[in-house]
Amino acid sequence: MVIWIVFAVITTAIIASLLHPLASGRVRFNDGAAAAGRVYRDQLLELDRELLANEIGCNEYEYARAETARRLFKASEQKQEECRRLPHPHRWLRLAIAAFLPLASIGLYGLAGSPDMPSLPLQARLEDPGQDIAILVARTERHLASQPDDGRGWDVIAPIYLRAGRIADARSAYRNALRLLGPDIHRLGGLAEALMAEAQGSVDKETLDVLRQIVQLEPENPRARFYIALSSEQAGRRDEARQAFEALAKQSPPDAPWLPLVNQHIAMNGANPAAPGANSAAPGNPTQQDVAAAEIMNAGDRQQMIRGMVESLDAKLSADPNNFEGWMRLVRSYAVLNDRDRAAGALKRGLAAFPPAGEQGRQLLALARELGIATEGMAQ
Repeated sequence: MVIWIVFAVITTAIIASLLHPLASGRVRFNDGAAAAGRVYRDQLLELDRELLANEIGCNEYEYARAETARRLFKASEQKQEECRRLPHPHRWLRLAIAAFLPLASIGLYGLAGSPDMPSLPLQARLEDPGQDIAILVARTERHLASQPDDGRGWDVIAPIYLRAGRIADARSAYRNALRLLGPDIHRLGGLAEALMAEAQGSVDKETLDVLRQIVQLEPENPRARFYIALSSEQAGRRDEARQAFEALAKQSPPDAPWLPLVNQHIAMNGANPAAPGANSAAPGNPTQQDVAAAEIMNAGDRQQMIRGMVESLDAKLSADPNNFEGWMRLVRSYAVLNDRDRAAGALKRGLAAFPPAGEQGRQLLALARELGIATEGMAQ
């Protein structure tokens, strides 16, 4: 019942604000005509004063008085015209506004609102929040305010804060959960993500310490290893970063979704994209001399060298197409070089050797989708 009273008050206020300009039934313009009338009356009084003081003659007085009076009458007529009553359509406009707004607001609420839902006070909603995330968060915050040592509560609310963009709250919640419940992969990972978000993507010393704790608990954790390698890259230690990215690529499965990004960082740090299961990190299996030569090249020459190795691998696969790892490496390498047409061509040729119905063909298609390569018509 309370909500309907509120709706009625709001509707009345809106209607009153809209009808107020039409309430008097008159159109009020500026006060120009009234001001002109005052000026002309003052002129008449001034003429009388000048006549009494013998400053003007009788003929001049009569002429000036007649002209001023004419202007005064004209200003009075203009004022009467401006204050005329409004025509009848405005009366119907007022009635239409008074009737339409309440009906329209009730209809809109019935269409988009929930008129059949019973009203509940805040306390009742906190006790039974349903699927309302905001109420769930408010309930958890109230609980944690009274019981700050509830580690489970901090563990539940921390990822919600992180997804909602409340980074500082997420960081504090993760720290409380770790303090009360102990180290855990998910808690440490969430804290690292919150710290990097606060640092705008930078992996600082505090974040690096958290990532190393993750690796201690799970040595093969790809996310932590990626960001540890990224910290070396951001610090300018390119050789160290490249080796870390190459090690991550070698331990990753062929269809790992993070491999394209890892390969890009390998190329950015002065070597060729890594390929899992290969004897070397470069697409065309370069020798140690090739890698050493790449170290002293400028970016343009190094890119040309990489392209040459990829084309060499392409030629080898054309001569011997029964090399599944080679096709995976070739498709990925062309994608890293941002040569989408050749990547799609390599995928099509690889699927000719390893049909989509087989396990290896499905892996090729999965890799293409992860790299953003079109697979229309190739899945049959």
